[in-house]
Amino acid sequence: MSPLTIITRDAATGPVLEIIGDLDYATAPKLRKAVEGLSVASGQLLVLDLADLQFCDSSGISALLSARSLAIGQGADIALAAVPADTARVLGIVGLDQVFTIHSDATTATDHGSAVG
Repeated sequence: MSPLTIITRDAATGPVLEIIGDLDYATAPKLRKAVEGLSVASGQLLVLDLADLQFCDSSGISALLSARSLAIGQGADIALAAVPADTARVLGIVGLDQVFTIHSDATTATDHGSAVG
């Protein structure tokens, strides 16, 4: 089991959170707290970079949905980047691949400028 580390950085399109380690029942509250502490302006794009995500359970998926709700509630958009194959499979099974915009990596996500206009 890997501890969860979240690194926040700013991009031209808005905040990027690099999520490293395991996103599960024990660590999901840490992601929720990190997202709640963000300042996401209307029209910005919140990117969750999952390139170094090692594990994600249903609590982790719930935390991703909470991040989406928060972003949308502030008039922003959200995208997932570099989603690991196991997590992408789960997102597809439950239909969340139709809810989240998914990019191959964080650079692609922020280059697209796919923020809400």
